[in-house]
Amino acid sequence: MIEDAFPRNLHPYWPKLQEGTRSWLLEKRLMPADKVAKYADGLCYTDLMAGYYIGAPDDVLAAICDYSAWFFVWDDRHDRDVIHGRTASWRRLAVQLHAATEAPHLHLNHADPVVAGFAESVSRLYGSLSRTWNARFARHFHVVIDAYDQEFHNRITGTVPTVDEYIALRRNTFAHWIWLDLLEPAAQLELPAWVRKNESFQRAALACQDFAAWYNDLCSLPKELAGDELHNLGISLIKHEGLSLREAVAEVRRRVEGTIEEFLVAEAEVERLAIATENIGAHGKELAKALRLCVGNMRNWFSSVYWFHHESGRYAVDSWDDRATPPYVSDDETTGHPDQVGECA
Repeated sequence: MIEDAFPRNLHPYWPKLQEGTRSWLLEKRLMPADKVAKYADGLCYTDLMAGYYIGAPDDVLAAICDYSAWFFVWDDRHDRDVIHGRTASWRRLAVQLHAATEAPHLHLNHADPVVAGFAESVSRLYGSLSRTWNARFARHFHVVIDAYDQEFHNRITGTVPTVDEYIALRRNTFAHWIWLDLLEPAAQLELPAWVRKNESFQRAALACQDFAAWYNDLCSLPKELAGDELHNLGISLIKHEGLSLREAVAEVRRRVEGTIEEFLVAEAEVERLAIATENIGAHGKELAKALRLCVGNMRNWFSSVYWFHHESGRYAVDSWDDRATPPYVSDDETTGHPDQVGECA
């Protein structure tokens, strides 16, 4: 379905992105040199973003890629804090990230590489559009931090969320609205609220992000079952709906396919909106062009996510010595901010 209906695209700046983000991870001490050399390119993190934000200026795409790589690091830090019971470390990090979201320039030299790396990448993103866009991005990321905190609480208390609770939480831990916000600097135009809040636009946006989150759940289910994880659509279906593993996989797959169908319908509706927008005022054609670019990149999210999950070394669970511990993390429980790189699931 994906290979036929969603041709794969890759930003022409991708080779430079790969090189740049690899160097950035080292410079910001987010990943040890030996693991950068052995795993960074094979994890395909830059491939994921370079397949999504087509048309973005090179410097904007570089900032997005570094931020995305940081997000993977942060996600894995969260996972290791849970596994080693580092509650105080996690709480401290969450508070620091909330502060850095509001004033990244004040945290560029923070002692914790995860905080400093976040501050540096976000400060570059904040220079892309207006203060209004910065404030929206910040509001959305505060919600992401709080959602990660809720997931931390669920895991240390052994709480598997219901299906509906999980879907709502996943939309925030996956940072749906962050990746959608970043469509605008990629298009070099801040969309007006009446466009962003248009029903068809929102349906297309939610469909592409739900696809990404649930396809990730489908591909990461073996790893997460091995690691006693509690947050996966399949796990919630097994726990609360009484489904077998086979039935849960089939149901997640059904929902994934539903997001594809939903997007295709909404995409056609947004094109009608773009046609109407062309005739609105002096800047109608410019806005319509940006709208089409944003929805085109929502479309790219399907192929980029699909190929990422089939090519990234982070899903090669059967080749790991310990199926619960990815080989590209430094599983060090003696420090509150270990140098490591992780993933978004």
